[in-house]
Amino acid sequence: MIIGAVMVPHPPIAVSEIGKGEEKKIQPTLDSFHAMARFVKQLRPETILLITPHSICYRDWFNVSDGARAYGDFSNYRAPSVQFEVRYDQDFTDRLTDFCEREGFPAGTQYDREKYLDQGTMVPLYFLNQEYTDYKLVRLSFSGMSLAEHYRYGMMLQKLCEGNDRRYLIMASGDLSHCQKEDGPYGFREEGVLYDERIMKTMSTGNFLELLEYDSVFLEKAEECGHRSFTVMAGALDAMAVRPKPLTHEATLGVGYGFVLYEIAGRDHSRNFLDQYETKLRESIRSRSQDPWVALARKTIETWIRERRITSIPSNCPKELLEKQAGVFVSIHENGMLRGCIGTIMPVQMCVAEEIVHNAISACSRDPRFDPVRVEELPYLEISVDVLSEPEVCEKDQLDVKRYGVICSTADGKRGLLLPDLDGVDSVDQQIAIACSKGGIDPEIDHVILERFEVIRHA
Repeated sequence: MIIGAVMVPHPPIAVSEIGKGEEKKIQPTLDSFHAMARFVKQLRPETILLITPHSICYRDWFNVSDGARAYGDFSNYRAPSVQFEVRYDQDFTDRLTDFCEREGFPAGTQYDREKYLDQGTMVPLYFLNQEYTDYKLVRLSFSGMSLAEHYRYGMMLQKLCEGNDRRYLIMASGDLSHCQKEDGPYGFREEGVLYDERIMKTMSTGNFLELLEYDSVFLEKAEECGHRSFTVMAGALDAMAVRPKPLTHEATLGVGYGFVLYEIAGRDHSRNFLDQYETKLRESIRSRSQDPWVALARKTIETWIRERRITSIPSNCPKELLEKQAGVFVSIHENGMLRGCIGTIMPVQMCVAEEIVHNAISACSRDPRFDPVRVEELPYLEISVDVLSEPEVCEKDQLDVKRYGVICSTADGKRGLLLPDLDGVDSVDQQIAIACSKGGIDPEIDHVILERFEVIRHA
């Protein structure tokens, strides 16, 4: 069973052979590393499941490190004498890979390409090994999938841990925000300070439901690296009573380092946070006012996914849907992440309603970036419909990222489009760069023609 868990950072400077005295600037962090090691020694786990941001990561796959042993050192940090050899719990990794394959969950050892230990693994083990070495390791990485899928992955780890009588500990390795000082590695952003304050409260109280509710754009702006590690750990502790023991938090060097230890105190079925999150999400989607544009897109998607049939257009649709022609984009999000988006710049169907039906089917089943939507995803889909005005040629200073979308094109037919008012797109230069990238346009070489358009967004 799972007997405990720890949230730890991984700053290489904390290793004395690397810091060469500079590590004393983060003495609270050093003290917490030693406290973490003593905590683990007390629990005496036989296997440690360590989630690291710095092992190989895929967009749509959770990598599990394979093999019987692994090696590493700090040569990249000019300390090659600090070396590691770990024994992997190969029985667990084999069972995990088999279990995920049976469940159709995208995780396992099949695509393991990086055998060398990473800093997210070695830094915590550097301190742990000073106190305790009688363990085997399972090295896990996260993915680019939603936070809900990371929590679900943790739940699967818990299920496997309960399948035998070994003692397991979860170690979530991850720094917090990297942008908390002007002279830090990523400069200063307000989101960095806000993230650290918020995540330390979340982890110190054990309210893991909050982990699932962080906005992806906010996380990106905060330049964090550990949130998904923490979410996998939270999933592994689902429906367990935990006693959090927060240690320290500091951002002396511009990067947040936070520690929380977790004692396990039996079961607590009220802490089924993924169920609670998905219930809230379904209720939120149902409660939103569904105007006819979105209602038609949702009906189209559900009919196509469930029955592989094109839905009929209701006769009581507003006249604007039946009589007007326009370009339309249908966007699908799930758990705050894009799940599909297909559209037309200019109308190609007889009316807006037919444009919605055509593009909704493409967005849910033909977007080349994603697998087709599955039936079980339907209750959690957030759908929006953008109706485009006719594009007009413009100059750069006539653009506004909140009001106008942009089309970048060239004389030889290259074309890229970006909708207006998108999360994370804050400047016209950024908007143009993304649109050019989507169209395969190099603005340094190609002569770029700019067009702008407005949208009416239905969500």
